[in-house]
Amino acid sequence: DLELHLQRCQQLSVTVLTDHQDLSNTELKTITNSTAPQQYRIRAKLRTYKPQKLHQSVKLHCSKCNSLQEVPYGDDFDFILHGSANTAPNPELHNTSWYESVMWTTRDQKQREIAIHFVKHDEMLQHPEDTLLMIEGGTLKEIWKLTKRFKCVIPVRSTEDDLELLDLSAPFLLQGNVKYYGCKQCSTPKPIKSLSSIAAEQQPSWEPTEIAQVLGIELLQYVFIMKFTLVDETGALNAYLFDY
Repeated sequence: DLELHLQRCQQLSVTVLTDHQDLSNTELKTITNSTAPQQYRIRAKLRTYKPQKLHQSVKLHCSKCNSLQEVPYGDDFDFILHGSANTAPNPELHNTSWYESVMWTTRDQKQREIAIHFVKHDEMLQHPEDTLLMIEGGTLKEIWKLTKRFKCVIPVRSTEDDLELLDLSAPFLLQGNVKYYGCKQCSTPKPIKSLSSIAAEQQPSWEPTEIAQVLGIELLQYVFIMKFTLVDETGALNAYLFDY
């Protein structure tokens, strides 16, 4: 089976694209000396491609400032969560008109205080699969457990006046197994109470784009980027792949 798979890969590596059959092949030297945009058909070999590891091809892109950044590692998020856990939940911010709060102390050595705020709709809690909740003092493991049951999870911390988002190095929203990030440069985070406007809608959908908008977050999009170096007898050409 492995031998057959390798043969198949070798066949794929010499496949010629059949687009633009009406065009004759153009040498790479001619293309590099031409002004863009033009449409060409080429026959070339793939000399190198970057990145070498597929997961490194995924980046975060801001459509406003056009910046690209690496997707943060889970360890970075965990570090930010540990830092925010040092701020104890403020009881004065619990059980407002638009969310219901539950608080408990963990049984481990640190005895962390965790607060979860369930956003209400029409003064009622929604079904878990439709619920947005906010968590203070939770670990990454605890947050992932919540995302399996509830629609959206927002990590927050207490201030004197309101709940607020964590550092934007951390995801501002988790939905299923997807982490949503905001652009540090283009975002102007608003107080968490801004979410109450969505909770007041007839049927809150809790879509990431709408949540980002009311919270003043410029949403970063996951993009797939690769660079290929193509060669023929006349020269080399760099080709870039960029897609959402």
